[in-house]
Amino acid sequence: SSSSYLQSSCWYHCLYYNYRKMNAINWSTSCSPLKVLLCTLLLSCVTIRSSSAFNTPPSAAVRHSNSVQSSIITASSSLSSASPETAVNELNWDKVTDEWELDCYSRPVLVDGKKKLWEILLTDSSGNMRIQRVLPSNKVNSREVRRVVEEIIDNSEVKPSTIRFFRGAMFNMINIALSEIDVVARPSRCTFALAQWIEERNRDVYPKMDGYRPTMGGVGGIGGTFLDIRTAVKLPDALRGEKYAFVGLPLAEFMEGGGIDASNIGVGRLAPVDNTLPADSFVQGVVILTPRAKALASWLAGTEVAGLKADLRKRELVMETDIDNQYLMAKLNDEQRREAAVYEEGKDALGGLHFISVQKDEDDDPAGFWLLREIPVNL
Repeated sequence: SSSSYLQSSCWYHCLYYNYRKMNAINWSTSCSPLKVLLCTLLLSCVTIRSSSAFNTPPSAAVRHSNSVQSSIITASSSLSSASPETAVNELNWDKVTDEWELDCYSRPVLVDGKKKLWEILLTDSSGNMRIQRVLPSNKVNSREVRRVVEEIIDNSEVKPSTIRFFRGAMFNMINIALSEIDVVARPSRCTFALAQWIEERNRDVYPKMDGYRPTMGGVGGIGGTFLDIRTAVKLPDALRGEKYAFVGLPLAEFMEGGGIDASNIGVGRLAPVDNTLPADSFVQGVVILTPRAKALASWLAGTEVAGLKADLRKRELVMETDIDNQYLMAKLNDEQRREAAVYEEGKDALGGLHFISVQKDEDDDPAGFWLLREIPVNL
């Protein structure tokens, strides 16, 4: 069908190719019509309910095989002997945020063929600040981590208000180290800029180093620790959405010059976008429609919402928050499961990128909009 332009109060309705009437399945036994406008290239919008089935035409999947590559400039992206002052002074502080992300862990490299390489990586949520420090293997402790972080803060023009960290295997050490620094320490999977940087180093830096051991990588991340993701629990009734819909948005809208930015996402957050991804791709997401949109959005903002996953085996739509919590959003019937498979395939095509929008109805602006990225468990 030919494209057209529609004036709407909701910014993600501005570009679309299809307009369909779908049946919304309520938590109650009764059904009511739901109009959903698409701003994607023929991606059907399917509403989800756990109580009854419905009929909808299958969606056209948009598939991309492009791998995620980074284009963000780093201040210190490889091992160097540069002083802390030199590395920090190279930064453009106008682009650095006060929300930082920290990792301290061994890398797949043996120093002098004997001892593991240990690093501290510190970045901000935009990915513009990237500072790397090597830890001597005999000083891998909370005191040394605290000393390094304090040194970086002292030499920084932008001071952190929050420092997030995702690695469960290092939870105690990092938590103790940050407890004596004037910041809010948040165990969280919302370390999107940090994850992207670690992936770059795993791909481009460590394999070129003497002593590289590929078999040493892939352990100690989110999985395999006491902070593993557990069984999803039911979302409190007061926060549950009445209607859900799978939708897609043009990736170009999230890039520089696009229509989605901090000014129109409510209480949400936007993960950094890899500028090398094809701008004509579509980001898959879920819209949650509820008259309690503000309450749900506020709750999500306070729980470090990290992602939304469709578990095709269990036929569940699950929201992931904090570092180890899961909430059951809805059960999926056969048709919904097929749409969820398209959603998951779209996430994989863009390196885990996806979004959640919470709003009162399809004509309202979002009370909260989150662009998220599923972090690999093997960092």
